[in-house]
Amino acid sequence: MLVKFTTLALAASSLVAAQTFTECNPREKKCPDDPALGSSITVDFTKGKNSFFKVADGTSLTYDGSNGAVFACGKETDAPTITSSKYIFFGKVEVVLQASNGQGVVTSVVLQSDDLDEIDWEWLGGDTTQVQTNYFGKGDTTTYDRGGFSPIANPQSSFHKYTIDWTKDKVDWLIDDKVVRTLTYAQAKGGSTFPQTPMQIKLGTWVAGRKDAPKGTVEWAGGYTTFGSEPFKAFYKSVTITDYSKGATSYTYGDKTGSWESIKINKDGSNNSEQSDSSSSSSASSSSAASSTKTSSSAASSSTGNSSSTATTMSTSSTGASTKTSASQTGSPSSTKSSPTGAATTTPATTTNSGARAAANVVAAGAALFLTYIVL
Repeated sequence: MLVKFTTLALAASSLVAAQTFTECNPREKKCPDDPALGSSITVDFTKGKNSFFKVADGTSLTYDGSNGAVFACGKETDAPTITSSKYIFFGKVEVVLQASNGQGVVTSVVLQSDDLDEIDWEWLGGDTTQVQTNYFGKGDTTTYDRGGFSPIANPQSSFHKYTIDWTKDKVDWLIDDKVVRTLTYAQAKGGSTFPQTPMQIKLGTWVAGRKDAPKGTVEWAGGYTTFGSEPFKAFYKSVTITDYSKGATSYTYGDKTGSWESIKINKDGSNNSEQSDSSSSSSASSSSAASSTKTSSSAASSSTGNSSSTATTMSTSSTGASTKTSASQTGSPSSTKSSPTGAATTTPATTTNSGARAAANVVAAGAALFLTYIVL
């Protein structure tokens, strides 16, 4: 059985390598500044299309006055996707959605940076009991211990609010305002794989159970997808995005380390900018405010660590010795980075089926960039 799961993981890693893509990786060369949100915005898809999100080529969306944006997959090559026109540098993303049904169909909410930092929510159409969470730093796929599984009943038939609350110290995943998982900076390889650079928000639905997909991907997705007369549909009702770097107009990578301290926060369209380490108190105060709000709305969970340990199953298997890494990975982060320690949290309960969880972690790495594979 272990051999089977290891083979599955390796097959899945090939897909990840194919999907890892960025238009310009600032860890490799000088890239254009990222336009910043610098504030908060709420997009209500029940009112129709919103210009804040860019629609990917080949994407055709419809809008429902009750359910919001309809992401439909009626054939294997369908992969409706939209991407925010601006970036956040630490912040909160709240999405109200109902995941798509359909074996092998994946619904996703992804935060991703130019240098391939990533924070994910993923729902499998055939899994009516849980949602998957994941993260990546700088496209690093050398270990399989990042994914989590949080219980949620019938996400394909009811709307819920799914939140990512991201600061320089930690990431919280919340369902209906209750923390289900917490990742601290220190837990992500001492911070080296902690997501920490400006991110866009990507919403999408795609078919992992297509006939030409790698076997590992199909098994992770629950099997091959069979289409009927009606497409499978995910409904995104609303999105609220808060950028904790208030007043920012753009973000500049100051060097090639990919560290949060190197990011320059530009304000008011001027040439004046702030290094994120000197302005971190602003981000921290915003983060603290967000944490305060989160705590009051999640009073039932007095400890995020304890909440995480009971609500999320984590994998701890690591079989990365034979694994392909991201094509854009340029090595370990700068050794000059100062590591915020953050608050200590309880490690979530470890699954006994670690091989299967490991395979799922590998496949999930490509969620943000599935279109590369789909188009090819």
